Amino acid sequence: MLRRFNLLPVFFALAFFTACSARVGYRVYDPGYRDYHVWNDAEIGYYNTWTVETHHPRVEYRRLHRPEQEQYWRWRHDHH
Repeated sequence: MLRRFNLLPVFFALAFFTACSARVGYRVYDPGYRDYHVWNDAEIGYYNTWTVETHHPRVEYRRLHRPEQEQYWRWRHDHH
Protein backbone atom coordinates (compact mmCIF):
# COMPACT_ATOMS: atom_id res chain seq x y z
CA MET A 1 0.00 0.00 0.00
CA LEU A 2 1.33 3.42 -0.94
CA ARG A 3 1.56 6.04 1.76
CA ARG A 4 0.32 9.47 0.92
CA PHE A 5 2.85 12.19 1.53
CA ASN A 6 1.26 15.16 3.24
CA LEU A 7 2.55 18.39 1.67
CA LEU A 8 0.87 20.65 4.19
CA PRO A 9 3.77 20.68 6.70
CA VAL A 10 6.22 21.34 3.86
CA PHE A 11 4.08 24.24 2.65
CA PHE A 12 3.92 25.79 6.14
CA ALA A 13 7.67 25.39 6.62
CA LEU A 14 8.38 27.16 3.32
CA ALA A 15 5.93 29.94 4.15
CA PHE A 16 7.50 30.39 7.60
CA PHE A 17 11.08 30.62 6.33
CA THR A 18 10.09 32.92 3.47
CA ALA A 19 8.27 35.27 5.83
CA CYS A 20 11.20 35.32 8.26
CA SER A 21 13.75 36.08 5.58
CA ALA A 22 11.64 38.93 4.20
CA ARG A 23 11.84 40.79 7.53
CA VAL A 24 15.61 40.74 7.89
CA GLY A 25 16.26 43.72 5.62
CA TYR A 26 19.64 44.93 4.45
CA ARG A 27 22.46 46.90 6.05
CA VAL A 28 22.94 50.59 5.36
CA TYR A 29 26.13 52.46 6.20
CA ASP A 30 25.84 55.82 7.95
CA PRO A 31 29.04 57.70 7.07
CA GLY A 32 28.39 60.59 9.48
CA TYR A 33 28.28 58.31 12.52
CA ARG A 34 30.41 55.54 10.99
CA ASP A 35 27.96 52.80 11.85
CA TYR A 36 25.56 50.42 10.14
CA HIS A 37 21.80 50.16 10.43
CA VAL A 38 19.57 47.31 9.33
CA TRP A 39 16.94 48.63 6.95
CA ASN A 40 13.89 46.69 8.13
CA ASP A 41 10.26 47.40 9.04
CA ALA A 42 11.26 49.39 12.14
CA GLU A 43 13.67 51.60 10.18
CA ILE A 44 11.06 52.15 7.49
CA GLY A 45 8.75 53.43 10.22
CA TYR A 46 11.37 55.95 11.32
CA TYR A 47 12.01 56.92 7.69
CA ASN A 48 8.29 57.52 7.06
CA THR A 49 8.13 59.71 10.17
CA TRP A 50 11.16 61.67 8.94
CA THR A 51 9.56 62.30 5.54
CA VAL A 52 6.44 63.68 7.23
CA GLU A 53 8.21 65.79 9.85
CA THR A 54 10.72 67.28 7.42
CA HIS A 55 8.33 67.55 4.45
CA HIS A 56 10.58 65.45 2.23
CA PRO A 57 8.89 63.64 -0.64
CA ARG A 58 8.40 59.91 -0.01
CA VAL A 59 11.19 58.38 -2.09
CA GLU A 60 12.80 55.01 -1.51
CA TYR A 61 15.82 55.55 0.75
CA ARG A 62 18.24 54.04 -1.75
CA ARG A 63 17.21 56.66 -4.32
CA LEU A 64 17.91 59.64 -2.08
CA HIS A 65 20.97 61.72 -2.83
CA ARG A 66 23.77 61.39 -0.30
CA PRO A 67 23.12 64.79 1.38
CA GLU A 68 19.50 63.78 2.00
CA GLN A 69 20.61 60.41 3.36
CA GLU A 70 22.96 62.22 5.73
CA GLN A 71 20.10 64.50 6.82
CA TYR A 72 18.01 61.42 7.55
CA TRP A 73 20.74 59.81 9.67
CA ARG A 74 21.31 63.02 11.66
CA TRP A 75 17.57 63.14 12.36
CA ARG A 76 17.48 59.41 13.09
CA HIS A 77 20.24 59.55 15.70
CA ASP A 78 18.31 62.28 17.51
CA HIS A 79 15.05 60.23 17.47
CA HIS A 80 15.76 56.81 18.95
